[in-house]
Amino acid sequence: MRTIMLPHRFQFHTNSISYSPEAQAGGQGLGELPEWNLTDLYPGMDSAELTADVERIASECELFAKDVKGTLSSIVQGNDAAKNLYSIIKRYEAIDDLMGRIMSFASLVYAGDTTDAKRAKFYGDMQEKMTKASTNLLFFTLELNRIDDGLIDKALQHEPLSYYRPWIEDLRKDKPYQLDDKLEELFLDKSVTTYAAWNRLFDETIAALRFDVRGETLPIEPTLNKMLDTDGNVRKDAASALAKTFKDNLRTFGQITNVLAKDKEISDRWRGFTDVADSRHLANRVERDVVDALVAAVRAAYPKLSHRYYKLKAGWFGMDKLNHWDRNAPLPKVEQKNIPWTEARETVLSAYHDFSPKMSDIAKQFFDGNWIDAPTRPGKAPGAFAHPTVPSAHPYVLLNYQGKARDVMTLAHELGHGVHQVLAAPNGALMAPTPLTLAETASVFAEMLTFRRLLGATTDKVQRKAMLAQKVEDMLNTVVRQIAFYTFERKVHEQRRAGELPLEQINEFWMDVQKESLGPSIALHEGYETFWCYIPHFIHSPFYVYAYAFGDCLVNSLYGVYEKSHDGFADRYFALLSAGGTKHHSELLVPFGLDARDPSFWSIGLSMIESLIDEIEALEKE
Repeated sequence: MRTIMLPHRFQFHTNSISYSPEAQAGGQGLGELPEWNLTDLYPGMDSAELTADVERIASECELFAKDVKGTLSSIVQGNDAAKNLYSIIKRYEAIDDLMGRIMSFASLVYAGDTTDAKRAKFYGDMQEKMTKASTNLLFFTLELNRIDDGLIDKALQHEPLSYYRPWIEDLRKDKPYQLDDKLEELFLDKSVTTYAAWNRLFDETIAALRFDVRGETLPIEPTLNKMLDTDGNVRKDAASALAKTFKDNLRTFGQITNVLAKDKEISDRWRGFTDVADSRHLANRVERDVVDALVAAVRAAYPKLSHRYYKLKAGWFGMDKLNHWDRNAPLPKVEQKNIPWTEARETVLSAYHDFSPKMSDIAKQFFDGNWIDAPTRPGKAPGAFAHPTVPSAHPYVLLNYQGKARDVMTLAHELGHGVHQVLAAPNGALMAPTPLTLAETASVFAEMLTFRRLLGATTDKVQRKAMLAQKVEDMLNTVVRQIAFYTFERKVHEQRRAGELPLEQINEFWMDVQKESLGPSIALHEGYETFWCYIPHFIHSPFYVYAYAFGDCLVNSLYGVYEKSHDGFADRYFALLSAGGTKHHSELLVPFGLDARDPSFWSIGLSMIESLIDEIEALEKE
């Protein structure tokens, strides 16, 4: 996703909450933009169905603890161990699915307008109730992990328990880092008033920010969009407005950053993680040396990728250096148009269909079923994402669609996630979720399909150059920029261990990594040092960002395999997506002849970006 967030971050529109017709109309010649309908989850915040399920969860969690707690060791040693443990896990999974449905609905309603007091209270109340209920479930995975490995392995040899082997094996990887039951219960109980509370403060602060751009008072998403304007003065004014408002609120963002970094340090220390990113690697089911190899490869490639490209782009603008507000600017003398929603829809579905009718059929459900929320609205979260909700329901996609070509690519990206989530759902609530490193595969591959289809249909040299340039920029934002983000996060979290970080030091870390990654052809002006403060990944999911680079490089390698031979590729690709969280990335890549543990693997992915820059230079010489 462009801005991929944790489940509690996703937002939806319910029939009980209305928006103005102006918001729904889209404006700027975009046509009517769709808003999603949450009734597939619950009819509304005050619905009888939701109230009944909240009460049901509370009682079922208590009953589960009463029936199961303290029994697992004897169950796994008894007759029919596999059958009995399977039944207990199925029961646990059903509770997990229902709880996920409730929290998906609550969090998505809230995030639809985080400035609305009613929604904020509703979300907070649901979060507290689900946290309280889930304390009765906490014992289960801890107790399961205390069972002797030999006994578990023996039980897993038999059906029907063998179905849950991937989940149990993944669970046991957490074993060295789990605490005793009372400490785990305390960590969970306190989460509502610790990191979850600071996450919520960040969300509400960002949503409430307003930026004065040429007399217009705008929320963050339209202001960021003006950084893509064809007029350099508009871009500059938008950058100045962002910098001013960020600076005015920097103490709040600095406090949030310091508290959350310390909160993570405390948790890591108690659990025994040695490196600041180890907990993320464990969650991603990826080895630290694999991530280190990726980071090293990307940083080594900065000169031949971002530095080289931005030098080219500065020349197109007749400048020695691009201003930081010009980094993603449209190319000069290239016609820019707003792309209506219907055209964006057709573009993406056609590209999907060219690859496989199955892919377009799945994506079409998002349009037909009102699973997409596209307009920008006051209070709506910036960025875009696809939220899987739970396997018993279906995913939803959020966009802030404003008709730019990048918005079309974002639609392709998020629908790629959506297709992945639909395919993985049959694995069930425990095994459908995909590690972040693989979660970006479907989205980035979908973008590539859309880009290649559009590029293949473009014969005009100027337009072709513009498309190639935009794709290169998107890939640099996905690979180079995200690894720079990861480097910045490491600096922040490592130095936070020594004490609270002054704002000046955080700003300095930001500028250091930006200068290194963007290179000498980008001028970073005063005010840019504050731009770290609005990145939600730093707040909601520390060290998430390297997953973008992992996914992009992986997809570049996958696409290279696809270009060499289409035969059977779609079937292998859908098998990869359908696996959800049941297989390690190394196992999933075997059918494609790829291995992310091979240091040269990352060079393959990075070389595709380099080849696109080569293609741009070749066009200029024609």
